[in-house]
Amino acid sequence: MEKTLILLKPSAIQRGHIGHIISRFENKGLRIAGLKMMQLTDEIIDEHYAHLLDKPFFPRIKASMMATPVIAGCIEGLDAVAVVRTLTGVTNGRNAAPGTIRGDFSMSVQENVIHASDSIESAKTEINRFFKAEELFEYKLASFPFIYSTDEAKQD
Repeated sequence: MEKTLILLKPSAIQRGHIGHIISRFENKGLRIAGLKMMQLTDEIIDEHYAHLLDKPFFPRIKASMMATPVIAGCIEGLDAVAVVRTLTGVTNGRNAAPGTIRGDFSMSVQENVIHASDSIESAKTEINRFFKAEELFEYKLASFPFIYSTDEAKQD
């Protein structure tokens, strides 16, 4: 099974959408492998957003991401990266389709309530950035046989 990272941003925390957003992933049939609240540091933000460090808007992003703690989640499922990105919607909340997380909970490019890894490679790097190995859990969902057909995936 594939794993991916989500971050519920301060805009989600402040607006009381933690449960609403997490339930979207559970309702889809994805498994929560890890979940924690944490305050981001300068170092982790600089590393996570290294591709934006030289942009004039970077200080605004950093301030926004440090406004409150965030919720980091490791989500698992078949094609998890693509499925989570589809559920999340496009970056600009005003352009995100209704029914997506950003389409339903965001009106902003920056304050768009959630980050989701954009590739399998990014997911691996980001999961390792935000989680220690002992913070990720393997367990069987009782509903697994009703989420995937037997020829789609096997749960160990």
